[in-house]
Amino acid sequence: MTDTSADLVILGGGSGGYACAFRAAELGLSVVLIEKDKLGGTCLHRGCIPTKALLHAAEVADSTRDADQFGVRATLEGIDIDGVNKYKDTIVSGLHKGLQGLAKAHKVQLIEGAGTLVDANTVEVDGTRYTGKNVVLATGSYSKSLPGLELGGRVIASEQALNLDYVPNKVVVLGGGVIGVEFASVWASFGAEVTIVEALPHLVPNEDEFASKRLERAFRKRGIKFKTGVKFTGATQNDDGVSVSLENGETYDADLLLVAVGRGPNTAGHGFEQVGINVERGFVRTDERLRTNVPGVFAVGDIVPGLQLAHRGFQQGIFIAEEIAGQNPQPIDEAGIPRVTYCHPEVASVGLTEAAAKEQYGSVETFTYDLAGNGKSQILKTQGAVKLVRATDGPVVGLHMVGDRVGELIGEAQLIYNWEALPEDVAPLVHAHPTQTEALGEAHLALAGKPLHVHG
Repeated sequence: MTDTSADLVILGGGSGGYACAFRAAELGLSVVLIEKDKLGGTCLHRGCIPTKALLHAAEVADSTRDADQFGVRATLEGIDIDGVNKYKDTIVSGLHKGLQGLAKAHKVQLIEGAGTLVDANTVEVDGTRYTGKNVVLATGSYSKSLPGLELGGRVIASEQALNLDYVPNKVVVLGGGVIGVEFASVWASFGAEVTIVEALPHLVPNEDEFASKRLERAFRKRGIKFKTGVKFTGATQNDDGVSVSLENGETYDADLLLVAVGRGPNTAGHGFEQVGINVERGFVRTDERLRTNVPGVFAVGDIVPGLQLAHRGFQQGIFIAEEIAGQNPQPIDEAGIPRVTYCHPEVASVGLTEAAAKEQYGSVETFTYDLAGNGKSQILKTQGAVKLVRATDGPVVGLHMVGDRVGELIGEAQLIYNWEALPEDVAPLVHAHPTQTEALGEAHLALAGKPLHVHG
């Protein structure tokens, strides 16, 4: 018999939901975890993991194509998309099996089916009600479109893009945010002609303008076209392709239109508002401790306003479990959550942009260290830079990086921000040579008033 009561009932088994379930189980709570699809959610099956597998395949293609730069004779014969998809799917399948094993090891009761919140303590699945002393809403997000633009046929979202069985010749990507530039990067590496359309003035518009401009420069060199500051007005498709219209009168013909205009909160149809949960514009409103307005009900991940990142949801899930268990954890600083865009070159950041820092602190200092002065970056033949933003005479409040593999530097960067380090605190730390982490060290040396590998 299935026990239908527990200390904690969680609706949604993505990054936030399963992290909450596992941590709560470790703390001695009984847990029911409800998931209508597969444990791991969007991130594992339709988001972070499969897209990064495609991006690595794209990197291998670029390395092969450019092998002569390194004195290696190699020829890129083409892209075996079936082989790429097999590689991608094998990784996803292995991680999914691992998650299932962890759920079993934690003795989490996993219920398959679509759940509906029927009161503050109860979720119903296929006629069975599961009651918890606390309930966590973790229903994730979906790919958005624009009014009047229906997905279907040659107009696709990221979920369909992940499972294409061919490489398109020409693609228009609607949206120059993280998802848009990552897919643009993949397809360009695979040999497609790509044009990005972004209504805001820059690509990756949520990043510091320094990072946006560096990425735009790199994309131009790669032959990736983009139109910024112009709005999409419509698309028509037939058996041969899709025609995309912009407000400036320009039209673009392509094999596919990828709609990458962001993700919406998956809150409709789950009974939230009927139970009295405060939902605004589709998002569940919470306080800093992730409590909804209904006592005993928490919310986590993409349905809570803020960065829609798997690792944000993951950490929030841990926070909620510890909160329910009475451990009084420290609230999560949203600005302290690292952000990485895994295109070529990568963009990584944590903390405040220069503009946001000026707004918050009034006076700031910045320093930009070009990767041209970093030995390992030159070995990798990548261009880019590290930009630091500090409150004048205060801590480093923003770190922004562009270049291949800079996502691997974000670990140290987020420690610097979250520990409110001064440049003088970081400058004495020894960074191994030759590594790209030296770029962080050099930037902090310069901001601390003792520049070495930089021109005055």
